[in-house]
Amino acid sequence: MAEAAIARRVSRGWTGIGACLGAGAMAGLGQVPFSLVAVSLAGLAAACLLVCRAPSWRGAALAGWLIGTGHFAITLHWIVQPFFIDIARHGWMAPFALLLCAGGFALFWAAAGALAHVTARSPAARALAFATAIALAELARSHVLTGFPWALVGYVWTETPAAQIASLAGSFGLTWITLLLAAAIAIAVMRGWIAGALAFAGALTLPLGLGLALRPPPAPLPADAPLIRLVQPNVPQAEKWDPSKAPGHFDRMLRLTSAPGADGPPDLIVWPETAVTWRLDPAEPGLARMADAADGTPLAFGVERTDGWRFFNSLAVISDGRIADVYDKHHLVPFGEFIPLGGLPRLIGLRGYDALDGFGFSAGPGPRLLDLGRAGTALPLICYEAIFPQDVAAAPARPDWLLQITNDAWFGTFSGPYMHLAQARMRSIEQGLPMVRVANTGVSALIDVEGRVLAALPLGEAGRIDARLPPPRPPTIYARTGDLPWLAAMIALLAVMVALRWRRRL
Repeated sequence: MAEAAIARRVSRGWTGIGACLGAGAMAGLGQVPFSLVAVSLAGLAAACLLVCRAPSWRGAALAGWLIGTGHFAITLHWIVQPFFIDIARHGWMAPFALLLCAGGFALFWAAAGALAHVTARSPAARALAFATAIALAELARSHVLTGFPWALVGYVWTETPAAQIASLAGSFGLTWITLLLAAAIAIAVMRGWIAGALAFAGALTLPLGLGLALRPPPAPLPADAPLIRLVQPNVPQAEKWDPSKAPGHFDRMLRLTSAPGADGPPDLIVWPETAVTWRLDPAEPGLARMADAADGTPLAFGVERTDGWRFFNSLAVISDGRIADVYDKHHLVPFGEFIPLGGLPRLIGLRGYDALDGFGFSAGPGPRLLDLGRAGTALPLICYEAIFPQDVAAAPARPDWLLQITNDAWFGTFSGPYMHLAQARMRSIEQGLPMVRVANTGVSALIDVEGRVLAALPLGEAGRIDARLPPPRPPTIYARTGDLPWLAAMIALLAVMVALRWRRRL
């Protein structure tokens, strides 16, 4: 049998380790910018075969960990980029950061491997159990220790029509569906390579057909739709906080803000995260210059601010020359904006992890809406917050659109910025809401309810876009139900499998 040959290879020490790492790496190649969906499905199917043939729960856990390590080594390789901003001080930490992140997040997949082994007896049942356990592991990864749902398995479909399934199932449901398809391929391979090939073809085509069926009907763009100006200054991270260069960067944003537009004055102007180097203060002279450049148009921009001893990464809106509203980022980046476990990392010498020499940012109170006048109501998301489906779903009311400001200069120029954009697009699909995304170095984009990029400024260029905001669609099924039905279904399936195993039927 086909899977028997695979099992023999896995049992051969280094060959088995290489097979697991390779399967995980293949699974990761479905993510942007590679977008090799077929390779990813093949890798996930191989992962199911490798885990379900492990001789013990420890072996299944080890296989799951190795597969996860391979996956996260591919999908998180951009994590080394922040350490290259000041390479003399922090460059030595880059390989350790990648190893720590890949191996650490792979522990969730190790737990999934062990759970699959104890849940079912037969290889086919274990393949299904592993697929479901990985989906639960991805959900856990998105919440444990503030969470990090980067490169969820379901995102392999982002560049295909199948991404529309997120409007029905969300990204976690799409992840489970993807893993079940991979398990189906693995089970078919157990019956022979011809059956496996047919299952593989079906696993590729069925999601595409469902995605096409779920596409919302075209909605005309109203002639009076809000006109939004996206300002992308393209300030390199190495220069961002340089006092000698900050005035020139600020002047560049003012010029882009005040430039005449072909469609008349915009209804809202947006600058990126931490667009200015000074802290928010009503007496700051820069605010008056910004108001003059905006010429009566509300301007939303990223800025740091203090409140007593607390320090916030914020989005402020100025209108009519005054600070009209402020949103404080509430979902902070561990080791970048705050240090988990207080000062423990500093005590063991990990000083380079702290963006603020041990002080860090404070978390804001949570999601809230901004009333932006003619531009409608928006849910603000600062950088990292856009990768969390639950943060968008937690909005106190349904907004007209999503507003993300970010500084992706930290992420390099290869994969990180494009993965961040792709995950932001999934938030639009899930909720049926358009998004305005403004990034310091790119990619700034206007995104519609299907996750399509309607207008964009490319990575590494300074400029502006004036674009009309597309309308929202009615709340999607996922927007109304959230993740709970899918979580309940995953748990129910595993519970049934445990019960059947207890009765020695599975």
